[in-house]
Amino acid sequence: MQLFRESPWYRQIVARMTTLWPLKALGTAAFMMLFFWAYFAVLRNPLSPVTVMPLTWLDIAIPVTSLAFPFYASLWVYASLPVAFLKDMRHMLLFGAWMAAMCLLCLAIFWLLPTGVPPTGIDWRLYPDMAVIKDVDTGGNACPSLHVASAVFAAVWLARIFGQVGAPSVVRWLNCLQCLAILWSTIATRQHVVLDVLAGATVGLVFAVLGLRHAVRSSPLREI
Repeated sequence: MQLFRESPWYRQIVARMTTLWPLKALGTAAFMMLFFWAYFAVLRNPLSPVTVMPLTWLDIAIPVTSLAFPFYASLWVYASLPVAFLKDMRHMLLFGAWMAAMCLLCLAIFWLLPTGVPPTGIDWRLYPDMAVIKDVDTGGNACPSLHVASAVFAAVWLARIFGQVGAPSVVRWLNCLQCLAILWSTIATRQHVVLDVLAGATVGLVFAVLGLRHAVRSSPLREI
């Protein structure tokens, strides 16, 4: 524990990453496999007819671009970073439990009140990178955006971790910018509309704050 508190911030991050790393890797992989199984099961078997989400002026103002795809796909690495940077089992389990609770809530909403994005009329063959996700994810399970909720959840936990290790302000700003880029990418790839993003960000923020509060209060040193 002394190593975590007195080393430079980047050495603290490395020490955190190497702590229990096989368990972190296996746990993250298992979580994602289980999540995708549940996600696509709900997507293919909604309980009622799908409601199409309305567009806003901001949806129209944000253009489609293939440059958004790398940011969209980066979520799966980004959302894994907080648990990779945690330094003990208790906080790893709490992070996973609160993330799972958030996913279960969103999946329940998708099943009970299914929503989808409106047709775009875009020939996705012109955007071969994005055509991949269009073939796999059909634009359902829209509101709240679980993609956005996961990004915001991760960003809040990362902000706490970076503050705790004393990371420079540029690292904290990059964390915020990465989160915002993922949010933008969900609209620029037409996987979601603005209302999905707003709802997802709200869900992610609420669960992240509650989860962090729980983690900090359960720690003898009030740190994670």
